[in-house]
Amino acid sequence: MSQRYAPGIRVEIRDAEWRIKRTDHTSDGGYLLTCEGLSELVRGREAAFLTKIEPNIRILAPEETDLVDDISSSYRASRLYLDTLIRQAPPVDEKIYLGQKAALDVMPFQFQPARQALKQPRSRILIADSVGLGKTLEAGILVSELIARGKGKRILVLAVKSMLTQFQQEFWNRFSIGLTRLDSQGLQRVRNRIPTNHNPFHYFDRSIISIDTIKQDIDYRHYLEQAYWDIIIIDEAHNVAERSSHSQRARLAKLLATRSDTLIMLSATPHDGKPESFASLMNMLDPTAIANPSDYAKEDFRDKGLVIRRFKEDIREQLSSNFPDRDIATRMSTASVPEEYTYDTLLETEFKTLKSTGAGQLFRTTLSKALFSSPAALLSMIANRSQRLKSRLEKETAEDKREDIQSDLNQLHTLLKAAESIDSKSFSKYQKLVELLKMNTEEGLSFDWDPKDSSDRLVIFTESIPTLEFLETHLPKDLKIKKDQVLILRGDMSDKELAQTVDAFNQKNHPARLLLCSDVASEGINLHHLSHRMVHFDIPWSLMVFQQRNGRIDRYGQTQQPLIRYLLTDSSNQKIKGDNRILEVLIEKDAQAGKNIGDPSEFNKEEGEAITAELIERDNNIDDLDDLLGDFFNGTYETGSEPVDIVESFTPINESLAVDEMLGIRPQIFDNDMDYATAAVNWLQEDASVALQVSIDGDMLRLTAPSDLKQRRRFLPKEVWPQDDRFVLTSDSQKISDELKRCREEDTPWPNIHYLWPLHPVVQWLYDRSLNAFGRHTAPVIRIPQQLEQDEHWYVLHGGFPNRRGQVHLQSWCAVHIKDNQVADSCDLEEFLQRINLNKLVNPGRSSDTSALSKLLPIAINHAKQQLEQERIQYEQTSNAVLDEQIDALNTLKSKHISQLELDLEGLSGSKQDTKRYSRESEINRIFDDYFEWLENTQLIEKQPYIQVAAVFTGMPHQDTGAVL
Repeated sequence: MSQRYAPGIRVEIRDAEWRIKRTDHTSDGGYLLTCEGLSELVRGREAAFLTKIEPNIRILAPEETDLVDDISSSYRASRLYLDTLIRQAPPVDEKIYLGQKAALDVMPFQFQPARQALKQPRSRILIADSVGLGKTLEAGILVSELIARGKGKRILVLAVKSMLTQFQQEFWNRFSIGLTRLDSQGLQRVRNRIPTNHNPFHYFDRSIISIDTIKQDIDYRHYLEQAYWDIIIIDEAHNVAERSSHSQRARLAKLLATRSDTLIMLSATPHDGKPESFASLMNMLDPTAIANPSDYAKEDFRDKGLVIRRFKEDIREQLSSNFPDRDIATRMSTASVPEEYTYDTLLETEFKTLKSTGAGQLFRTTLSKALFSSPAALLSMIANRSQRLKSRLEKETAEDKREDIQSDLNQLHTLLKAAESIDSKSFSKYQKLVELLKMNTEEGLSFDWDPKDSSDRLVIFTESIPTLEFLETHLPKDLKIKKDQVLILRGDMSDKELAQTVDAFNQKNHPARLLLCSDVASEGINLHHLSHRMVHFDIPWSLMVFQQRNGRIDRYGQTQQPLIRYLLTDSSNQKIKGDNRILEVLIEKDAQAGKNIGDPSEFNKEEGEAITAELIERDNNIDDLDDLLGDFFNGTYETGSEPVDIVESFTPINESLAVDEMLGIRPQIFDNDMDYATAAVNWLQEDASVALQVSIDGDMLRLTAPSDLKQRRRFLPKEVWPQDDRFVLTSDSQKISDELKRCREEDTPWPNIHYLWPLHPVVQWLYDRSLNAFGRHTAPVIRIPQQLEQDEHWYVLHGGFPNRRGQVHLQSWCAVHIKDNQVADSCDLEEFLQRINLNKLVNPGRSSDTSALSKLLPIAINHAKQQLEQERIQYEQTSNAVLDEQIDALNTLKSKHISQLELDLEGLSGSKQDTKRYSRESEINRIFDDYFEWLENTQLIEKQPYIQVAAVFTGMPHQDTGAVL
């Protein structure tokens, strides 16, 4: 008789136990079984088997479960086994079951993104909280929940290169999620270890890589197309939004969006004022969401749960003292005589080679921006332009053009001489900086920065590399600090150098006191551990950059008030004064937005800089400038696009819930993770006779990895594995915080103490050992005649219904009470654990005949099936109604996309219209057909449940068979 294979069924193949995740018919009349490993050697692995060529596939029917007496002390093995099954049963609702146990402070707002994502048919979300609110932690909570649900085996994180190590450390230190760093060197190491034609992205299940590393190598992009992940995270996701240039980053992100069920995007600056770029992010999350990228409403994305955005004001009550308000001030320096001369010279300069193209004014503005940064920046730009003009002059033959080129060279030479006259003493802004940083200056000007204090560190930002190099040269001697007390972050450093520099700045025992940064450091990096002071040596021309820079020290976890200073030069030249007034207004608007909604980033960096440049290029009367700037920032200034109501668009739709209302509660046998780990270790040593080098002291566990635990090393990043194989773990999250603080103060970027919680590899290893306590397809018998009568038995079963992809959507526990050989009643697991006292069990350690109990198994299983069937019917009544709504909504959306297509085709005729219609209709049909298929495969559950016998409790006493522990 042919066997019936269905998702959820447990099978034995090649002497290993598997659970079928998916079944597909094959051309030879058999099945392709996609299975997940359950027994120890294959646990967590996925494999595919063809039924026609596998000689022995045994379906492990629950009625055939072997029942064996537990002979461990106090039934410790059974308690561990049952508790492990409870712990590993996947949640099926949107509540938080694991994330609240991570090594972090528990605050309601951190759980809302996970709740919102888990409510959706598939978890795809842009977490767009303001700078410094902890988006990485919020992503970690969601990822932890997905792992608990069996939806997080393979994870890919894409980050900017400066964030690789920090992101990797946060995920490990807080959540025990090990991400192997695949920078350019890491990828090459992997390729050296695997055959040439193998995909490096198949080698590690969980990895982190810079998106720029991938985009630069066509081979890696090809490998991406052949790989699939459960979860993809894109950090600083605004960098992958589609612009008019259709960047490589955007194309790569669009590809990756199709390679994963779950897509998590993180960005504090998600909207740049261009509807098309934000729509591209939303359509990566859900390609059916927005039909017209140029015209859409917030209902198209916000009400679908695709985005969540909160500002400091939204959650101030929860943050308490962890997020003090900024102290912002602008310090003006009076321009020196050489500076005024250089300003005048620059404004009088005309460039004949650029006059015909209209680019002369733009180039002068670019020179002005460089001069506002430093004379060094201006000199560098003059040198570059002069070199290009000299090259043109050598090749040019037309006399009139040669004259224009020579004229420009003369103008640049004059400007160069003027800029060279500004030395460090006459560079007024630099002198103001030195004055600001020195101790005991006049009241109101001092920054009170003390370079002798190892816990008082300073961050200075400039976007100009020549300016950065100038500061690097002059500041140490003028501030009387040593060169090794000054660190540099610049964009031409490797990701490893960037990470080492950030680690050094955050280590208390490192001599560093001052960090000079280009804007490579403006995204994501944590600089707040030892620093609460920042100076903007030059003023960004984009509000987005203001937010990104300030967020390095003004972020969650900052315990002191952030002190932020902006430096400007006051000139008597009316044009320069007006230009500086524009920069002053930028500062004011950033501060105002920070106090009100926290979101000044209405334009991307390029857009913001272009608009600022346009304002500077205008010859506005200084008296009219404030009115013009007011119109601009109120949204009435003509920018070429409609103003975007950012506050309205991103208002969170989440209900405001207390932490307890968002958390799911599992029944449990052990009070906490340390109690579980202690019991597991004691059982392994005392009852299972496993030799371990282990010690437990309060909430600290020290364990030398045995051979089977060492096998897991190759699946983890090398940084997280202790060199001597000796793990030190604690279940106290405060001790983890203290250990991370110690790491920052010393030269140890990776902690020696790990967090003991369910996702840590050691705890996962204990789970596997506990689940194999009784052998394959076996359940323990616990004899408790003190609590049950001789003919009274409880059969504890776990079952559920997977979807067509093997993911569990409905599952429950059923304890069936059998008395006098028939079902007396039944209850859920929580009630059963209240009826039976598992804390005080006495086990004489003898094996007895279990055949009588085995004969009752079909009765208990049949009752559980009936109960599960009722639950399935109730579930489908609700879920089918929701699914019908989703399908109706998709059909409406599809019609909207088709209607938009017809509007787009207006004005075209003939073959062009037909070609575009065919191409776009095919794309629309593919997108929606894929989504419909995905809904059917994931939202519809199988009709037959899987059932596992977890344990049997009986009042039948032991019979003396001579088998004694």
